[in-house]
Amino acid sequence: MFGGKGGLGKTTFSAATAYYLAKKGHKVLVFSVDPQASLSDIFKRDIFGKGAVEIMPNLYAQEIDADRRIKEYQDEIRKKILDMYGLAKVPEEIDGYIQAAAAEPAMEESAIFDEVVDIVVKGGYDYYIYDLVPLGHALYYLSMASVYDAWIDKITHLRGDMAEYDKVVAIVKREKETEEDKILTELLWIKDRINKSSSILTDKQKTAFFFVIVPEEMIIKDTQKAAGLFAKFDVPLSGYIINRVLPPELKNQDIPEYLRHRITMQEKYLKLIDETFKNEILASVPEMERDVTGLEMIEKMAQAMFGNGGKP
Repeated sequence: MFGGKGGLGKTTFSAATAYYLAKKGHKVLVFSVDPQASLSDIFKRDIFGKGAVEIMPNLYAQEIDADRRIKEYQDEIRKKILDMYGLAKVPEEIDGYIQAAAAEPAMEESAIFDEVVDIVVKGGYDYYIYDLVPLGHALYYLSMASVYDAWIDKITHLRGDMAEYDKVVAIVKREKETEEDKILTELLWIKDRINKSSSILTDKQKTAFFFVIVPEEMIIKDTQKAAGLFAKFDVPLSGYIINRVLPPELKNQDIPEYLRHRITMQEKYLKLIDETFKNEILASVPEMERDVTGLEMIEKMAQAMFGNGGKP
């Protein structure tokens, strides 16, 4: 997982890492939940809402369409109501509620979270590269696992108590015991899915989280705060990658005064990064001469990050 404030290069690093691993012969899925469709831009392919799209051998990319997922949610809920209660048609007032619920702000985030759970639990790839949304939203998504788990746990206990009560009533009345509680079964299934995905995302043997930073004061401070918050959710923090570093050798060349001041300022903040994060800095990536879009520039970024771009 690559995280950090918006616009620092998370998507670029995600794409370059996926490229590197794919070139090494691993089957890789890089995916994003960002509605701005950054992966489509970087790969120069329209992949939004189309599932896992093959970009090149071993490399697949996916952008989640939350609106479509919400519609699928609605259809699933309608079907379950019909199946559980043996109805021929969903009552009008209930269908109205289902449609209204789709407009709730939390519904989009729940739909995206559910899709991420699907991707992680389903399997089929050697590596998953998760291009996270900006920090605030990323924390929300990561916290949803524990929130859902606690909520479902409480509802499951209540439902279990109700099921036991129904059995007792049936015995007292000498009636046939109640059939298997389909709602309880559904809740236990959801709980199992969330627990599986959560255990993968917090497994230090399987998952690595990298913060992307740039040598600017506010970014350094915000990242330091965020690292503390992420630690509360047991996210396995593996280190920091510095992006957009201006080549220091430019300082000795005939360059505009503005650029000379920028390099001097950057040197100051690079020193602060070194003091703040110490031996957790994994790489320092130079400012590219143009936007990183298309496989040629993605390969160049992979070379800057990993050495040979993943070529055997």
